[in-house]
Formats: sequence, C-alpha cells, structure tokens
Amino acid sequence: MELKIPLDVPKDKRSEYSKNYEEMTHGVGRLMLFAGDQKVEHLNKDFYGKGIAPDDADPEHLFKIASKAKIGVFATQLGLISRYGMDYREVPYLVKLNSKTNLIKTDQMDPFSNQWIDVEQVIKFKKESGLKILAVGYTIYPGSKYEAEMFRQAAQIVYKAHENGLVTVIWAYPRGISIADELDPHLIAGATGIVAALGSDFVKVNYPEVKEGNVAEMFKEAVMAAGRTKVLCAGGPSIDVRAFLQRLHDQIFISGAAGNATGRNIHQKPLDEAIKMCNAIYDITVEGKSVDDAMKVFEG
Repeated sequence: MELKIPLDVPKDKRSEYSKNYEEMTHGVGRLMLFAGDQKVEHLNKDFYGKGIAPDDADPEHLFKIASKAKIGVFATQLGLISRYGMDYREVPYLVKLNSKTNLIKTDQMDPFSNQWIDVEQVIKFKKESGLKILAVGYTIYPGSKYEAEMFRQAAQIVYKAHENGLVTVIWAYPRGISIADELDPHLIAGATGIVAALGSDFVKVNYPEVKEGNVAEMFKEAVMAAGRTKVLCAGGPSIDVRAFLQRLHDQIFISGAAGNATGRNIHQKPLDEAIKMCNAIYDITVEGKSVDDAMKVFEG
C-alpha cells in the first residue's frame, strides 16, 4: 500500500499518522470499521427487541466484540470509551465527535448534528488514558439548511486531527426537506465529493438503491468522486448473512470502495456469532477473500 500523507499533517506527526493509518487498515488501505455509535443515533430500538440477541442490551457487548474479533477500528462516543476502555485497552478506537437521535423527523426539521467534544479534548484523553485512539469521526448532512455549520465543523476537525496525527472518517448522509431521494447514486456521489473537499481520509455513505440497473456499477461514480478520500459503505439494517457479504464483496471488488462501516449486522447477534460475523467481514474487506470463504468463517 502506497500511503500519500496529506499535506496538512505536520512533518513531526507524519510518522504517527502513518502508523495509525496502517494499523487501522492493516497495511492494505481498506478499513473494517465496527460501528458502535447507534446508542444515540437509533436509541434502544437497535439493541433490544424481537430478533436481537439478549447480549446486545448491555453496551459492554460492543466492547467484547471489538476486543475479540478482527477489526480495523471500533467507532463509538468518548463517554462509552471512558466507561469501558479501562477493561478493553487493546481495542483500536475511533472517537465519534457528534451524534443525534432520530426522534425529530426530517419532515419536522432539517437535521443538524452538533459537535460534542473537540479534537484537543480527544488528544488529552488519549494521553491520560493510554488508550489506542487512532481516529476521529463526524457526521454531516448535505442538503440540510444547517449544512454550512456542519461543513465548517468538519473542516476544522479534519485539520486538527491531521495536525495531531489522527485519521479521519466523515459520515455523509444527504438529508433534509430539500432532498427527494437520500439513496440516489448521483446524490451520494455528490456527498463523497464534498468530503473529499473537506480533506477527510475516509467517507462513510449509505449504499444507493436503484429501481433499474446495476447498483454496484452505478456506485463507481461515488468512488471516483471521492478521489483520494476512500469510500466506506454503511452496513444498514440486519439482513441475511450471505446477502450482506455478497453486497460487501461487490461494493469493494466491483465498485472500488475501500471498506465498510458495519454495526447492526454484527452487534445484534449473540457474542460468538457476532465475532464470527466480524471475522467474515474482515476476511472480505482486508484479506480480499471470496464470499464462500467468508461464509465458512461465519459458519465456524
């Protein structure tokens, strides 16, 4: 993997940035991001109820998975990391700097997810805790009437993170009263282009939905629009394991995405099964294995 270090990373931080990037991507440039930020984003709907393993009711379930499975980085809020990190020091962390609930619907108000903490506070926490914090993340909603403020916050976060040798992931979801179709391939390509302009290392987007045509081929537009910013696909709601792994394989090896950001398709399963699901996703994402090989991993 040839890593082009962004020019906003100072010379004295390039070694740390390279180390963090290579550890997250295991030296291949593709990222298996285990998403654990839904405690706020989706409330308890994703963690308790029919079809969800009882394990998932306890936030520690996320940390147990992250500590025992093959992942690139575990993304969650600093508050959870501060409460559980002392028992899970080996986990590679991404600190999510903003989050909002889904209680206020888009037709009631355009979305705005304000920053909770800043990069300097993350750096201080990293030094004092000794935890393996490799990256920070932030969500923007292009199309919201509040997009200008979120873009400004995101740009400052990327700059400050790079200034301190951290990697950045920007979640980008076109959303708001002005957005007719959040999953339009052309619109999602616009979102990846915005994040490229913000200078982030990775952008996480929802996979498009189309009525006609090959969605994996259409998604190439978003990958091209992102340029040197690498594209991650959100895992979405829990679906059949083979269908999920096939879609992931197509996203990476047809569309050219650089990985995934998966939450519910992992953590809603019992611990042993969740670990095997993580490992199967990792084998496709990082090791480039086939869907059949990944299924063998999941099936034990």
